[in-house]
Amino acid sequence: MESQKLIQLLVEQTNQICHQAENLKHQDLHLLTWREHQNSWSILECLEHLNRYGNFYLPEIERSINHSKASKESIFKSGLFGNYFANSMLPKKNFRKIKTFKDKNPLNAKLDKTVIEQFIAQQKQLLELLNQSKNVSLNQTKVKISISSLIKLQLGDCFRFYINHMIRHLSQIQNTHNTYKQMVLNPPQTP
Repeated sequence: MESQKLIQLLVEQTNQICHQAENLKHQDLHLLTWREHQNSWSILECLEHLNRYGNFYLPEIERSINHSKASKESIFKSGLFGNYFANSMLPKKNFRKIKTFKDKNPLNAKLDKTVIEQFIAQQKQLLELLNQSKNVSLNQTKVKISISSLIKLQLGDCFRFYINHMIRHLSQIQNTHNTYKQMVLNPPQTP
């Protein structure tokens, strides 16, 4: 894929993510903190989970871009692991849950709407990093991942993985919102 087209696609996806988060700012706190089950995440918990990953990945991506000596190239070729990790994050019909690490699990955290503001701020930072990435190699610039400092992904794959992870949880947020409307706002009528 052309590097420029990949960055353009990632920018569009990030803008869509930001738009979805902006819409959440106007929602009732009861909806944002509601859970279908005691072990499922609320909307704010989903966003807090993403914020915790952003706290790791955004500085790592920035550091990698700032220290990259590899010039940009016209074509991005996804790596084997990077492509697998990125695609595994995309929501699929009946997608399986992935167990999260304890430090990234926000279940039962005391949260308010500032979580949404932090998430939007991270999206703006991501957009800036995507813009900066136009000047470096998406193939040769490497980024450490959160599960092991020994594993590094190509910058292009890291962006794809990180953004797909957000798309996955925004799908989860939409499902939570729909279930809330169905169960709480329109409860089944008993005869």
